[in-house]
Order: sequence, then C-alpha cells, then structure tokens
Amino acid sequence: MAVEYRGEKFAGYNKPKRTPNHPTISHVVLAKEGSTIKMILFGEQGASTAGKPKAGESAKMKAKRKSFKARHGKNIARGKLSAAYWANKVKW
Repeated sequence: MAVEYRGEKFAGYNKPKRTPNHPTISHVVLAKEGSTIKMILFGEQGASTAGKPKAGESAKMKAKRKSFKARHGKNIARGKLSAAYWANKVKW
C-alpha cells in the first residue's frame, strides 16, 4: 500500500526510509497515530551510529547509545509523532 504525501512517496504509514539526497537529514517517515498523520524528518546524515546493539560491541559504542537514550528519553516517550522516537528505533 503506497502512500503519497506532499509529493513524497512512502511504502506505508510508520515505515521509515532513507533520504540519500538530503544534505543533513538521513531518514523520513510518514507517522500515523490515531487519525493524526505527520511527516517526520530525523537522523543526522553521516552520523556514526551502530544501529541495533551487536554482540561484542565496544564500550565506547555502548556508552554512546546509553547517552543518547538518557538525553532524549522524554522525547522518545512522546511516541510515534516525535523524531526522537524514530531516531531511537531506527538509528540507535
């Protein structure tokens, strides 16, 4: 089910995609919660995040991940309509 929103095509609601041609933002998602629909840009282009935790992950990466989650905890808790929620889910 493809969805078009403001000239941008999405695979569906709540399905993030890369934005390779954007100079600063790495991802975009068409978020839907209830009847509210919102296009959210998130993530820094070229940021060296590790994605999901891996076995044998370095202590530096663990600390970096923990720091992000502590710093943005309140915004992550706001839910699907916040950029921090999607950055946490996709990049961290």
